[in-house]
Amino acid sequence: MAAVPARKFSPMLHSLRLLLLGIHFLLAGAINLVIVLLRPFNPDNSRLCGRVYSLPALRLFGLDLQLQDEALRNLGRPCVIVANHQSNFDLFMFGCAVPPRTATIGKKSLRWIPIFGQIYWLAGNVLIDRGNAAKAKQAMLQTTATLQQNNTSIWVFAEGTRNHGKGLLPFKKGAFQMAITAGVPIVPLCCNTYRNSMRLNRWHSGTLIIRALPPIPTAGLTLEDMPGLMERCRAQMVACIASLDAETVASAASLAH
Repeated sequence: MAAVPARKFSPMLHSLRLLLLGIHFLLAGAINLVIVLLRPFNPDNSRLCGRVYSLPALRLFGLDLQLQDEALRNLGRPCVIVANHQSNFDLFMFGCAVPPRTATIGKKSLRWIPIFGQIYWLAGNVLIDRGNAAKAKQAMLQTTATLQQNNTSIWVFAEGTRNHGKGLLPFKKGAFQMAITAGVPIVPLCCNTYRNSMRLNRWHSGTLIIRALPPIPTAGLTLEDMPGLMERCRAQMVACIASLDAETVASAASLAH
């Protein structure tokens, strides 16, 4: 691969971007706090707040965004969205892809993060105490009711933790149990491994590709079918992420010439 011309690098750019990102996070938090206070627990809050966090951040990162979410936008019904989870930057990367009337599932500890935690809660997202099995089960039952009765989709990072760009981790059962119980489809949403390819010391730091795969139906399935459903979803996402990473490499090579 040909070397990238030196003029495309700036040694101080990485630090400057992180500084500006911190300022943006505070400003976006102030805007989103107003949004959620004016319309607490509105099912469309996550979409609005996600865009406020995401779109300016992607410009600050210098990323070229390719959002291929037609399969999600055209679905027209509630679903369980299963996305890969790389780092804390996912807030800025995936925020632009949150569809209308969507709630996410997060750890209860998020509530105690100043400003952000209160925004997350007031946006109508679901906070789960993973250390308390009874409370976690109750939260899952409430979330299933949300899928069935409130015309609201649920966004889940099914790995349960960040994979730090080391490949898709094994999935937790919760997302798939909810989808089967509620009878709604699962939509895999994949992002390329930006954690390995993004170079914040370059003016063009890389390409971010987010792709929604065709919905996986759950109608007629029972909890006995859950292992096969999980494996099917994970296999599709592994293949998709590999394809997106190959496209990222090709895009970087074309820019280098």
